[in-house]
This record gives sequence, C-alpha cells and structure tokens, in this order.
Amino acid sequence: MSFTLATWNINSVRLREPIVCKLLAEEGPDVLCLQECKSPVDKIPMEQFAELGYTHMIARGQKGYNGVAILSRLPIEDIGDKDFANLGHARHVAGRLENGVTIHNFYVPAGGDVPDREVNEKFGQKLDYLTDMRDWFRSDKPEKAILVGDLNIAPREDDVWDHKKLLKVVSHTPIEVAHFADVMDAGGWSDVTRNDIPDGRLYSWWSYRAKDWNAADKGRRLDHVWATEDIKQAAHSSQIMRAARGWEKPSDHAPVFATFDL
Repeated sequence: MSFTLATWNINSVRLREPIVCKLLAEEGPDVLCLQECKSPVDKIPMEQFAELGYTHMIARGQKGYNGVAILSRLPIEDIGDKDFANLGHARHVAGRLENGVTIHNFYVPAGGDVPDREVNEKFGQKLDYLTDMRDWFRSDKPEKAILVGDLNIAPREDDVWDHKKLLKVVSHTPIEVAHFADVMDAGGWSDVTRNDIPDGRLYSWWSYRAKDWNAADKGRRLDHVWATEDIKQAAHSSQIMRAARGWEKPSDHAPVFATFDL
C-alpha cells in the first residue's frame, strides 16, 4: 500500500482547527501527526476531522500545553507513549497501522532561551529528553517504523538561515545537534526529508516576531520525518508546505510531508 503522512506543529489544535481542516480537505494526507495541540484529548475537535474522513485518532493531551495527536483515515492501533525525562508532559504517542508500520509522534522540549543547563532548567530537560530517547532506541531497536514531529533541533548548516549566527542559539547549538545525531544513530533512523531533498536551505519554522516572515526568510528546519533503515527506500515525494505558514491565523510551523510505498 501507498500512504502519505504529514507532520505539523499546530500551536493549538482548537484555535487552528480551520487550517487543520483546510490541510486535510485540500492535501488529504492519509495520516496527520500534530504537535503542541494544547488541549485535553476530549476537547480536540474530532467531529470536524471525522467529517473529512479522519475517523481514527490516537492522542495524548494536557490543558494549555504540549499535546500530540495522530489523525488517520486508515485504522491505527494505539500502542502507547513514553514519558521521556520524567517530565509528565504529553510529548509522545505511538500507533501501528494495519500494514505493521509503527508511527512515533514526538514533540521534543524547545529548551528555553539560554543554551546552558546550569542556568536554564529547560535546556537541561531538553538534553535529558533526547538522552532518554537515545537510550530507549538502543535498548529496543525500532523496525518498520517512522518517527515524525517537532524535534526542536535544526541539525544541518543549511537547516538554518545563518549557521554562524545561530551556533549559540537554542535549536542549533553543537551539543543539541550531537544529541540529535545520537538519537538517530541509536535507532538506525534515516532523515527522509533530506534523502529526498539533499541540497539547499530548507526550513519548516519561521518566527512570529518577523514583520514579514516570508521576505525575511529567517527559518529553521525543526520538523522532521525519519524512517528505519528497513523501510527508508520506500519513502519518497517529501515536501515542506511553506504556503501553509501564510494561511489565516497560521501556526509558526509548516507541515512536512512524505509518501511511503509499503
């Protein structure tokens, strides 16, 4: 079977329900993974999504913060979640499609503003979260799996608008990039987006602070699609849907797409 998957930090699924519906109606991914839903699970507007054919949902939520959800037109089994770094946050959920593919949906902590765990607790939590991810994937090697989400790290020099200026900015510091690489290596993960689009600057996030985000184009690629080695060759047609960043009442992230023939 062939299926298309998208991942999107929606920055409040209830506030941005109209643009979620717009994406589902116009682009029609088979699976949409959302992060930063900022909603208890029972308050997610599932009826509107079901009307568009997305009758399956697995999610973890909390009021006002975090939250992850997988909306699907395909049957999907809830196979649990992990509380990495013992934060008590709704940041991970996993599901399994009928073809046996596991989908992990992650929202890694942003890490605050100062890249020093001695003065910024949130930065330490981010590093600990990534270390726990690494250790889990080492101990329980994933197979036939896809990992998506807002991982809050732009790893490559061409994943940010200015590599040198951002080396001391949270999301692109060397220690974060090293932790990111360790997670990838531990799980045998492959960067699907960059396999498809290997060259050139590529962003999925643009700050709300810019008066004209499109003209300034000071972006970062914080949102990712990974696949395990055994299925990475089945992935193709990756894209970052930049246009969605310009929709009415947008998220500051754009959805990232990939198609898998499995």
